[in-house]
Amino acid sequence: MPETPLGVLDLVPVSSGSTAADALRNSLDLARHAERLGYARYWFAEHHLNPGVAGTSPAVLLALTAAATSTIRLGSGAVQLGHRTALSTVEEFGLVDALHPGRLDLGLGRSGGGPSGPPAAPPPTATPVVDGRAPNGLLIPPRFAFENLLGSPRIALQRRLLLLPGAASQDYAEQIDDVLALLAGTYRSPEGVEAHAVPGEGADVEVWILGSSGGTSAEAAGARGLRFAANYHVSPATVLEAVAGYRARFKPSATLDRPYVSVSADVVVAEDDTRARELATGYGPWVRSIRTAEGAIAFPTPREARALAWTDEDRALVQDRLDTQFVGSPAQVADRLEQLQEATGADELLITTITHDHADRVRSYELLAREWHRRGHGPVPG
Repeated sequence: MPETPLGVLDLVPVSSGSTAADALRNSLDLARHAERLGYARYWFAEHHLNPGVAGTSPAVLLALTAAATSTIRLGSGAVQLGHRTALSTVEEFGLVDALHPGRLDLGLGRSGGGPSGPPAAPPPTATPVVDGRAPNGLLIPPRFAFENLLGSPRIALQRRLLLLPGAASQDYAEQIDDVLALLAGTYRSPEGVEAHAVPGEGADVEVWILGSSGGTSAEAAGARGLRFAANYHVSPATVLEAVAGYRARFKPSATLDRPYVSVSADVVVAEDDTRARELATGYGPWVRSIRTAEGAIAFPTPREARALAWTDEDRALVQDRLDTQFVGSPAQVADRLEQLQEATGADELLITTITHDHADRVRSYELLAREWHRRGHGPVPG
């Protein structure tokens, strides 16, 4: 297996009994540890109306984190373009790049909770799945019906609060083209009028597209020769079609001559399997709160999680995420990450870890980094 860098995807989780301020301080501390441990990137997700997630503005978080670190790449995983303009996005990242040049990844995504529309047809080159497994044994569970979540009144409210009255989202592919043009300084309106984003124009940022299926996002990334991040941790059922769709449509660009893929995974590592399972106890109820459109709850302690009511319907709602969370000792989790890398051909892996206690979260990333280095996949942790 080739050397495969690890990155961090941080949702800025709020634990029960703590505050958003605590979560922000914890994320800054984790970013410093990630830099010391040799992680290649530190990305922030964007979520709204979630009491248990404080990551509402990637650009603000990146500015804070850039000031607290010095070398690790920082990025968005992802900016939700459905309620933004290309100009506002480029200007925000341009501001951060002006003081911290050459460290930013501009990850772009469509807004709102999962793939929209009917499932994308798997590309002809997609790896076949037999009895829920990729050829190397990686679990590919049944597809979750994101369409049901997107029809929630709460999701509709979120969209109404994020968009100005009467506003309509721009076509996603067109918006990506506008972002690229503004960064390059080549933007022209349909009438031929130039626009120059300062700061932003000429910013030394890597542009990524994040996607959960082989549809619009994968096609947009491939056709433009951009880097692509596939979400095994959000939609494990469609990760193989996502990377295959991207690669099938890839065209070399001025910045990338071959497809480049990162794949995400939910991970909890501890000294042994029993301890790791205990730390991950709150994960099921936390995912349930998201998939019922309740909004992510504050991440519970193991005791609090065990006290919550739990039904067969609840378990069915989150089973795919429970089954594809990598939980265990450093060796066990590294084995599963190697399996994920092999099945997807990922150039990098993006790790998201949530535990109730911050020290356990830091320890999880530390144990994984040391095991990953021991296997020859990453730099020596500091």
